[in-house]
Formats: sequence, C-alpha cells, structure tokens
Amino acid sequence: MRGSMKMSMKMSDATYIPGTCNLGKSEVRRRQVVGLVGLVFSLISLSGLISLNAQPQARLAIFLPLMVASVGYVQSRSKFCLAYGFAGTFNLGKLGDISRVSDPLDRAADRATALKILRKSLLLAAIATGVVFVLPF
Repeated sequence: MRGSMKMSMKMSDATYIPGTCNLGKSEVRRRQVVGLVGLVFSLISLSGLISLNAQPQARLAIFLPLMVASVGYVQSRSKFCLAYGFAGTFNLGKLGDISRVSDPLDRAADRATALKILRKSLLLAAIATGVVFVLPF
C-alpha cells in the first residue's frame, strides 16, 4: 500500500485498499439497497411492458432501472464505489464521513477500478435489456 490514508480510525472492519476497497459496512449496505430498489423498479417496468404488450423498441427503456440495479449490485459485491473512485475519496466509517485519497497512484488505481465497475454494470444492464428486448410477448 502506498502513502494515502489506509484505515479509518472509527472502523475496525474495513481498510482502504487502493483500487480494491473504498467502502465500509454501512456504505456497502447502501449499495445493496440501491441494487434492490433498481431490481424492484426493473420488475415493475417489465410487468408494465408485458401488460402493454410493448414493442421491442419501447422495451429498451428498461435499461435505466436495470443499470441502477447492476451498479448497486456490482458496487456492493466489490466493496468499491465508482463515484468515490472517480472523485478520489473513500468512506470506511459512518455514512457521510468521506475521506480524500492523497496519493496520486492510489487515485489512479481507484479510477481504473471505477471504470471496471462501470463497464461491468453497463454490460450486465445491456445483457438484461437484450433479454427483455427479445422476449416474445
């Protein structure tokens, strides 16, 4: 590990690891809730599309709630927030207790991981949208 702050003094269960972990337990839980909310909205949207017998092009709108679900899911599984990664911050303590990453190499590692999470989330949402697009209803 390089020169930035490695551990929050308020939290013993998580350690900031550049490019690997920038979220504590409460932040991971928040991402799980985001993923579940996105999933619920995706299922409601799918139900509406089916009941309206929507054309395939209209089904593409489900991408947005699926993207919310996939971002929440991937972030919670990774224990890494893509927004914090892009912003050069992390939070291992209570909600809202954000710290800055001081080392430029650590920030670069965080940005690279944030891009990976964004790509994974886009891919998951695109695959699920593709499935909805081709469903025979």
